[in-house]
Amino acid sequence: MARENDRLQGLASRVRTPDVADAMGRMHRHRCHINDLVTPTPGRILLGPAITISFLPSCEEALPLEHYNFSQLFHDAIENGAQGRVLVLAGNGHPGVSLGGGSKLSLVAAHGLAGVLADGRLRDFTEIATYDFAAYCLGQTTKWGGDVVTPFEANRPVVVSGVTVRPGDYVFADASGAVVIPAAQVLGVLEEANRIAQVEAAFVDRIRNEAPAAE
Repeated sequence: MARENDRLQGLASRVRTPDVADAMGRMHRHRCHINDLVTPTPGRILLGPAITISFLPSCEEALPLEHYNFSQLFHDAIENGAQGRVLVLAGNGHPGVSLGGGSKLSLVAAHGLAGVLADGRLRDFTEIATYDFAAYCLGQTTKWGGDVVTPFEANRPVVVSGVTVRPGDYVFADASGAVVIPAAQVLGVLEEANRIAQVEAAFVDRIRNEAPAAE
């Protein structure tokens, strides 16, 4: 398992999200890419199998905080493992609301997750940047989101910006956006993404080395 993960990380380090999206497009017709992400951890590539937490509109009577809170749902999500996972937070129609901040996401750092993909905003970018993981989201906010949304369930399929994410699917993200990859195909997709990147790099080099056309 460690050797396979090293192989995946090595492949991921040499490609960009557009390469991975193109590779997925050669195997699938469904939407797999996520655009317009921002990050408090620029330069960090996010790669790992997804675990999920889904949020619903807050309702104190239906979703009492003693049972429906971030810490409880996080520990439910990592029940079968945390190391190297990507925590996917699904806001279910609330893209402008905070789904976590520095305090809550300290759990991500403490349990060795690869990082976070949030279908909503995050707080405390400066604090999150000090943690040893990558984070991507729809923007930064200063306002707490618990009065609007509440963590509801863990490790169920979710939708992030129109893309289905199932627990175990791989998430790849960088400054260009994110791609969701079926776990069974992640090695093949990243290998194909590397081939695409190499072909495009060779094309650019060839164009640069061509003599200017005679006037």
